[in-house]
Amino acid sequence: MTTNRLRSALAGIMIIALGVLALGPSASAEAATTLKYGSSGSKVRELQTALNNNKRADFFSAKGYTNYFGTVTRAGLKRWEKATGRKVDGKISVGSAEWKQLLSEARKPARPKAGPIDSRCKSKGKVLCISKTDRKLRYMINGKVQLTLDARFGSSANPTREGTFKVFRKVKNDWSRQYRSPMPYSMYFSGGEAVHYSSDFARRGWNGNSHGCVNTRDKAKLAWLYNRIPIGTKVVVYR
Repeated sequence: MTTNRLRSALAGIMIIALGVLALGPSASAEAATTLKYGSSGSKVRELQTALNNNKRADFFSAKGYTNYFGTVTRAGLKRWEKATGRKVDGKISVGSAEWKQLLSEARKPARPKAGPIDSRCKSKGKVLCISKTDRKLRYMINGKVQLTLDARFGSSANPTREGTFKVFRKVKNDWSRQYRSPMPYSMYFSGGEAVHYSSDFARRGWNGNSHGCVNTRDKAKLAWLYNRIPIGTKVVVYR
């Protein structure tokens, strides 16, 4: 009798323990999907972009995306919640109906317009010819195009500088401490502005922008280009 009671007690403890284990990860996963003050990561950046590019209004007032959910992000989310008649609490769950609605309200980016290649790009030697009009980066040698890549630029608050520059620094596996994001195959041409690969551009296309850099989204082709651009290569950014 004592043995049977002991077995029953042990069985009960095991069931309770298994229940706790089953609930634990689920609760953690649920909590992890809720973006609120203090959250950080790529989903916060996606939230900031959605608020900034919303067709109703620009709900994100910061100059650039930070991947951190601070007071500006919270205030922007609250303004959007108020505009849509939702509960105003400054929190949002990734994958929820609220999240899907916010993403669906993104303004559609204008189609790139074809334009002539700037005459400054047609000089002798190698040139990174970057057009804001048709959103292309062209690698040229002696005036002839060798490679063309899609390009994304800074917002009106952080516009990519225009003019003639030179590549003065290269970092194969760079990292932005300010924006907490990787910058593979960075080729700096003006202060902190560089040509580099952007996983965000690769994932979401022109629904977003850089912080002033020239983003590309074909990593393999940019790697090929990176290995062929020496320090001192001419860079032309024009509209």
